[in-house]
Amino acid sequence: MKIRSRIARGAMGTIALAGAIMLGGAGEALAATGTVNTDSGTAVTVRSSPSTSASSVGTVASGTAVTIDCQTNGSTVTGKYGTTDIWDYVPSKGGYISDAYVYTGSDGRVAPDCAGSTLSCSTAGTGNPRTCAEAIAWAKAHVHTHNDPDYYRWCDRINAWAYGWNASGSETAYVHWTQIPGSFKHPGDTQVPAGGLAFFSNGGTGHAMFSIGGGKFLSNDIHGPGSFTETTIAEIKNAWGYTYLGWSQPWFKINH
Repeated sequence: MKIRSRIARGAMGTIALAGAIMLGGAGEALAATGTVNTDSGTAVTVRSSPSTSASSVGTVASGTAVTIDCQTNGSTVTGKYGTTDIWDYVPSKGGYISDAYVYTGSDGRVAPDCAGSTLSCSTAGTGNPRTCAEAIAWAKAHVHTHNDPDYYRWCDRINAWAYGWNASGSETAYVHWTQIPGSFKHPGDTQVPAGGLAFFSNGGTGHAMFSIGGGKFLSNDIHGPGSFTETTIAEIKNAWGYTYLGWSQPWFKINH
């Protein structure tokens, strides 16, 4: 599995560094800029919708700077900048290009959600005993800083507890990520709704943590063995050196 990484973006130097630009008058949403790049130097196809199966409405040559009006989720694509299901709407082309081929200078989203985009937690199709709201309440109620052996190295099981299960049904957090059906997960996307599960790779068991919204998460062990405290994707990456994989709806192998 190829892991999405934008580390290469930091070395791009003079290549069209991303920046927000104001559309129209004050108070309107910000768009962003990026540069299309492919390893082969071939052009990137612009699609009529955020899907690899959507009709082509044109192409963008590698090395071209583009304005991104908004971003949304769609088909998962692996490109120069890793694996992601984020798509960028390019108004000059009247269509979408995969963010896997766009240098934006950021690991996360850089433009507003496209109209109709819904990034919210959902238990539809999961069979979970608890709703997203109930799971969020459970997670917040169990925050602690002391060393609880039941929390030490049990990240995936803790998330399952939040949704009313006694275990996740997966051997490790990383295995859990690989077992989740594609329709439930969002590779590379750092905009995780409250109740969503964020996953990391470390060459072994990996890590999973619980989103409480606003870029904040609850994770075990990050602030001491057996603890369960608030953190961020950046802190997990910087403190442990883990690679962020993406987020998923609360799907657990235990009942599938």
